[in-house]
Amino acid sequence: MTQHLQKPKILKVETVARSRLFTIESVDLAFSNGAERVYERMRPSDREAVMIVPVIGDDLLLIHEYAVGIESYELGFPKGLIDAGESVLEAANRELMEEVGYGAGHFDVLAKLTMAPSYFSSRMNIVIAKGLYPKSLEGDEPEPLPQTRWPIARMMELLQQPDFCEARNVSALFLAHDFLTRNTR
Repeated sequence: MTQHLQKPKILKVETVARSRLFTIESVDLAFSNGAERVYERMRPSDREAVMIVPVIGDDLLLIHEYAVGIESYELGFPKGLIDAGESVLEAANRELMEEVGYGAGHFDVLAKLTMAPSYFSSRMNIVIAKGLYPKSLEGDEPEPLPQTRWPIARMMELLQQPDFCEARNVSALFLAHDFLTRNTR
């Protein structure tokens, strides 16, 4: 039996900090049981992102990209923001061309995930890209993104790689594994 949950009432929202990229808000909430709390969050946005799991032959194509938050390089899948007026698949193809120098003939949308929804409103669309062909676009990356081909037959072994640990990449790996397993039987 599922309990009906009543969303808390927002009493007040105010901006407490702002940078070039982020706006942090303080949100005063009143819960249905009378409890009141103050939360902080990044200002909500409708802008979504896309993460692409490229399949080339019997391999996955991954990139190494610097992650300033952890001050290290991460092994993962190409990703980026969806531009205004762009569909998920248009953004996926553009990001693929910018980050790995390939376009794709076919995409399958696997899921739309949230990341830390207590603090962020961001949504990441996970897609599989197949039918890759060479095609490059100029991206905004400050350096070339080294590529790694990883055999699909050993894809779950990525979980043992110390630089493959970002939660969205791990989620995309599990979704891709399920999709590829179901569609190759």
